[in-house]
Amino acid sequence: MTKLLRTPIRFAAPVLLFTSLAACAVIPDAASPESVAMPQGTPVALGQAVQVGSVVATPMEVVEDSRCPINARCVWAGRLVVKTRIDGAGWRDTADLTLGEPWSTHDVGIALTSGEPGRMAGEGQETPKEAYRFTYEARGDSAR
Repeated sequence: MTKLLRTPIRFAAPVLLFTSLAACAVIPDAASPESVAMPQGTPVALGQAVQVGSVVATPMEVVEDSRCPINARCVWAGRLVVKTRIDGAGWRDTADLTLGEPWSTHDVGIALTSGEPGRMAGEGQETPKEAYRFTYEARGDSAR
């Protein structure tokens, strides 16, 4: 009878040891931004990181796209505003960057330089969020 009791314990011990060690494992939230960032100058989609000078920029959401449709004449050019996460060495900021307007933090300058595709006039012509591609440029001190 004692041999029968030891057999299940012998098989259960490695399972218990493995599950207790697995519970102690540290799993990072995500890969570091630098390891997954596209090269500078690459147009990126929402949620895709790109190296911009000394920082990594990730467009998170289109806040506003009121640009004049490419197949229309407008009095006002409109604007494109993209909520962007900026990761530097030991810091992270999120800012609403407007197309063509420089923005800076932590002595680092960055600008949203293009947003494609352009808008089209007409009903049902809203740009799907997965179609957007954004390009960023380093400005000021970060361009070194």
